[in-house]
Amino acid sequence: MDAPTSSGLLDLDGQSVYWEEWGNPEGVPALYLHGGPGSVLRSGYRQRFDLDRFRVVGMQQRGAGRSVPLAGEPGHDLGANTTQRLIADIEALRGHLGIERWLLNGVSWGATLTLAYAQAHRDRVAGIVLMAVTTTSAEEVHWITEGCQMLYPEAWDELATWAEQHHPGYLRGKAPLVAVMAEVMRSSDREQQIEAARAWGRWEDWHTSIGSGYAAELETTEPDVAVPFATLVTHYWSHHAFLEPPILDRMNLLRDVPSVLIHGRKDVSGPAVTPWLLHRRWPASELVIVEQEGHGGPQMVDAWSRANAAMAERLQPQTDRSA
Repeated sequence: MDAPTSSGLLDLDGQSVYWEEWGNPEGVPALYLHGGPGSVLRSGYRQRFDLDRFRVVGMQQRGAGRSVPLAGEPGHDLGANTTQRLIADIEALRGHLGIERWLLNGVSWGATLTLAYAQAHRDRVAGIVLMAVTTTSAEEVHWITEGCQMLYPEAWDELATWAEQHHPGYLRGKAPLVAVMAEVMRSSDREQQIEAARAWGRWEDWHTSIGSGYAAELETTEPDVAVPFATLVTHYWSHHAFLEPPILDRMNLLRDVPSVLIHGRKDVSGPAVTPWLLHRRWPASELVIVEQEGHGGPQMVDAWSRANAAMAERLQPQTDRSA
């Protein structure tokens, strides 16, 4: 299957969000949320589902990918790009597609967004599968933007030096680097935006590459992807994903939701303590730690596929009974 069964742009308060569907229209509804914030919706996610059994929906975050307008462009309202707005976008898409309840899948930032949506709309969630698990807490943001320099000092120094050269008010150790980069990404100077996005991308490549099973690969050097990505990731991280109280403090809302949490022991970007803490507060969760992988990898992807297959076994009878 080379083309989605359906796709479109959902118009929402001056923003249009791209979505697509794959698989069996009568199958178990499932939603996939990509990473980032502000990454692109890549096609490989659909291979993690049996398309004979699932109706798979992929959704692109507002401001990124094929959603319009793109973050960093004059027509994009960055103030309207918050986790609460994304939750509303997801719920609007569910209603638009006529789906009652769905299985949620999220990877990296998509895991955070999945959890935030599920806590807000528990009655719409049939189950959850997460890979490279994050909650985008203040501690996680500090680690990924400052603490990681202990492992990659030369790469962090390159980014911090760039910030010093282009934002004279920045003093390392005195202000969060991510907040400075977020301010630069809001610049009206397009060339500076592009240069900043590429500098940020090089840093991200370093800390996501270890144990991933693939070489470090910049999100892209193309401005129409690099700029929205860097704009959104620094915007969300500098605001701790607009989540107060934090996700971990609200896990009682999901304690009975069946879930699988898949994480790499070597994940430098998001240490395994995050899914472990979630699992301890989530009685209905299963924690899968892949010892030799990091922020993704082939064994983790296989575990992701198996988790969805098991969810299909669990949810298909419910779908049949409601037919």
